[in-house]
Amino acid sequence: MGGSGLDYLGSGVNIDAGNEAVRRIAGHASSTFRPGVIGGIGGFGGLFSLAGAGYEGPVLVSGADGVGTKLKVAFAMDRHDTIGIDCVAMCCNDVAAQGAEPLFFLDYLAVGRMDPGLVDSVVKGVAEGCRRAGCALLGGETAEMPGLYREGEYDLAGFAVGAAPAGKLLDPARVKAGDALVGLSSTGLHSNGYSLARKALLEEGGMSLDTYRDELGRTLGEELLEPTALYSSAVLYLRDSHGLTGAAHITGGGLIENVPRCLPPGLGAVIRKGSWMVPAIFPLIAGVGPVREAEMFRVFNMGVGLVAVVPAGEGEAAVEGLRARGHEARIIGEVTGLREGQLPVTLL
Repeated sequence: MGGSGLDYLGSGVNIDAGNEAVRRIAGHASSTFRPGVIGGIGGFGGLFSLAGAGYEGPVLVSGADGVGTKLKVAFAMDRHDTIGIDCVAMCCNDVAAQGAEPLFFLDYLAVGRMDPGLVDSVVKGVAEGCRRAGCALLGGETAEMPGLYREGEYDLAGFAVGAAPAGKLLDPARVKAGDALVGLSSTGLHSNGYSLARKALLEEGGMSLDTYRDELGRTLGEELLEPTALYSSAVLYLRDSHGLTGAAHITGGGLIENVPRCLPPGLGAVIRKGSWMVPAIFPLIAGVGPVREAEMFRVFNMGVGLVAVVPAGEGEAAVEGLRARGHEARIIGEVTGLREGQLPVTLL
């Protein structure tokens, strides 16, 4: 995959600046902490213990996210009935990555002009995402903001809350060297890397969203609007049946930056690139861009939407159980000791 040239920074997205922004706001957030807060900023979901706050009940896990510039594809195609699935998935997959069951979801939809048909279409997708995640669409907000959005454009964000018994929460401290990495297949780009994908395919490649591509088996626009997969049922199954010790939702930052988030200090991961099927959209982006392989793995999920960590002896059984439940999965590597100076993730 690749050559040199196009990268995420040149497409207008600065991952390093984003990481620095998170580092800076962590102090502001921590100044608000009260009894009940567990941990800090940086996990896939925020944790709050009802018991720690003086109430009875499980630990609550929350997540908030949007859909990013995938919205630009929905605008261009004037198709809005699946983008809500992405919004739910981005939030609920983060909640699931902490070992929690998503309970309810709230959406925020801001439009330049109130169009009941458009709102109905977007929220239809949100409801479908909630059904797939197993959570309730409990409420939300629709705001009309003339002058802030162009005609036919909008923004969408979501907020999910889940729960888990304290003893079932995933904790990096439980991950051990030798644990197996089980990769659950993505449905494509999901909702990350669209600034780079659009620049590579539409600008540099001069492609059209309505162009049929043989390698994709459909039009480019249909491929780019494929909804994000929901992993909550898969994670809960692995948690309760196969000793799940960790999970990483593979979003912005790809496998390189997300897998280390579920590992303890001193441990890393070896990932074997040929151990799963890479959807055709990724080599298409890499070849047209061109985009270097290292940048591809830092920006996109490359066909793995979630990485689950299970004890070594559970790997094969976990994969078989996931497949029996409709989740395509493969063992893609293992947890290893980390030598001084070694990068947290090694791609072989």
